[in-house]
Amino acid sequence: MAVRLFHHVVDSHDLPLLARFWCQVLDWQVLFEDEDEIVIGADAETLPGMCFVPVPEKKTVKNRLHIDLTPDDQAVEVERIIGLGARRTDFGQGPDATWVALLDPEGNEFCVLRPKKTLTD
Repeated sequence: MAVRLFHHVVDSHDLPLLARFWCQVLDWQVLFEDEDEIVIGADAETLPGMCFVPVPEKKTVKNRLHIDLTPDDQAVEVERIIGLGARRTDFGQGPDATWVALLDPEGNEFCVLRPKKTLTD
């Protein structure tokens, strides 16, 4: 393969807050940290990871790209993630949606899907 997904870069105001939130959500760890960048992942060799970088501006519109998570138990994970600091949101999903839309502590949208075994089920 000529290219692989390396990491998702997240513009942030509070890098440590967001990095630690996502570490708890994903059961990952901080792999590198300084004032201009925090990198998290399952371990240093497993791709992809996430990289949090500082930006001065606040988020003002819906993200054009977001993360989807697939849990073993959607309801349990939604409540656990809300307990970590996420909050529910509505970005147009109807009442029949099979996912739950959430916001991380800085307002970035992500979804908790129903359990899935493949990328196409």
